[in-house]
Amino acid sequence: MAIKRTTKIDSSFSMSSMTDIVFLLLIFFLVTSTLINPNALKLLLPKSTGQVSAKATVSVSIKHWQDTDTFSYHINGEETPIRFDLIEDELINLLQTEEDPTFSIYADETVPIREVVQVMNIAKRNHYKVIMATSPE
Repeated sequence: MAIKRTTKIDSSFSMSSMTDIVFLLLIFFLVTSTLINPNALKLLLPKSTGQVSAKATVSVSIKHWQDTDTFSYHINGEETPIRFDLIEDELINLLQTEEDPTFSIYADETVPIREVVQVMNIAKRNHYKVIMATSPE
């Protein structure tokens, strides 16, 4: 007399608990990622041994004259300096036709950070990307 089993083993696996966990993790990471730096400037900081994927079409150079403690601003390497209050208008004229407007900042080692941040604020107001130029190590 053979004894037969009346219940069968269910070999299926329920994925509903796994999808709930993934969904909760997704919500957690979305909420925490918005809290990290909501108002930070978008800077493209190049490594000194590599290259940046974005190509800047315009450059702004800041030179510190230590003997008079003044700063001169030059656009696209021109020898004649431009006044700071004219930089924004000049950048708008040069970058208005660009699809992805990007400019680079070349600052002398002795330039205080507040001078660089003033130029970065121009980029933020106009939604431009900024590349901070560095020299190779």
